[in-house]
Amino acid sequence: MGYAVVLGEALVDLLDAEHDGQPVYRQAIGGGPLNVAVAVARLGGDVQFVGSLGDDALAARIRAFLGAAGVGLAGAVTVPAPTALAVATFAGPEPDFRFYGEPRSYALLTADDLDVALVEGAQVVYCGSIVLLDPPVLAAARRAWSMAGALRVFDPNVRPSLLTGPGALDGLRAVVAEFAASAHLVKLSAADARQLYPREPVEGVAAYLRELGAGTVVVTLGADGALVAAADDVVRVPAPKVDAVDATGAGDSVMGALIADLLHAGEPVEPTGWRDRVAFALRVAGLVCESPGGATAMPTRGAVADRFR
Repeated sequence: MGYAVVLGEALVDLLDAEHDGQPVYRQAIGGGPLNVAVAVARLGGDVQFVGSLGDDALAARIRAFLGAAGVGLAGAVTVPAPTALAVATFAGPEPDFRFYGEPRSYALLTADDLDVALVEGAQVVYCGSIVLLDPPVLAAARRAWSMAGALRVFDPNVRPSLLTGPGALDGLRAVVAEFAASAHLVKLSAADARQLYPREPVEGVAAYLRELGAGTVVVTLGADGALVAAADDVVRVPAPKVDAVDATGAGDSVMGALIADLLHAGEPVEPTGWRDRVAFALRVAGLVCESPGGATAMPTRGAVADRFR
C-alpha cells in the first residue's frame, strides 16, 4: 500500500459554544485538508500533509497533533506568520466560517516549496479547499496536480465568506472546472454545489463535473446520505441514523475514508463498487457527528465497526 499526499490548509478553529450560560469559543485544530489527512491516518492509511504552517505556539500544537495522529510532515514548511484562525458559528445547517490573520499562514506555500519526490511518489494526491483562492498556493497545487503519478482527488470545500470582490465566484468555478477535468474522484457537499451552481440540482452538478472529465463524483447530502455518479451509474446512498451533536469535519471524514480505501484497494473495478465505499465513508461521518471536535473526532476502522455492527 502506498501513501497519500494531502495539500491544503491547517489552522485553528474557534467553534461557537456555551459555558455556564455564556457564549464562548472552543479552540480546535482544523482546516478541511488537515481533517482529511487525520481521517486517512486514523483509518490506517499512510499520509503526508503538504502545506505552510506558522511560526508560533499554535503551529507547534498543530505539528504535535498531526505527528501524534500519524500524519507525516515531510512536505510541510514553516513560514513567518501567526497561525490563521477560523471562527465558526452555527446559525444554520452548515457552519459559517470567518477567517482571521494576515498574512494567512496557510496561504504561503509556493510551487518552489514542493518536495517533488514526495509528490511524484504518492499513490493518491489530494488538492482542494480554500487555499486554491490564494495564487501562490494555487500555483503549488497546479504543480502537484501535474506531477501526480497516480490517483488525483479534489474537493472544492467552498467558504462563501472568502468569495469577496467582483468575479470571485466565477474565478472559483474556473478553478473547480480545471481540477475536476482531470480528477479521478471529486467530492463536494450539496452546499458547495448550491454555491457554485445555484440553478442546478445536485444531480445536474454531478453530471456536469463528469462531463468535464471527472471519473467519479460524490455529492454529500448531510443526513440524506450521498449521491454517487460513476460512469453512467448514478445512485443515492443513505446515511446511517446517528445522534448528531457536531457536524464539524463530517464531509472531510468522507473524503478521508474514500482516500484510505483508494490506498488500500485502488479504484473500484466496477462503477457500482463505489456504493459500498461511500456507504462506509458515511458511517465514518456519522460517528464523527456523534462527537464534538472535527479532527479530534476522526475514528479508527475498529471504532466504526463497533458502532455500526
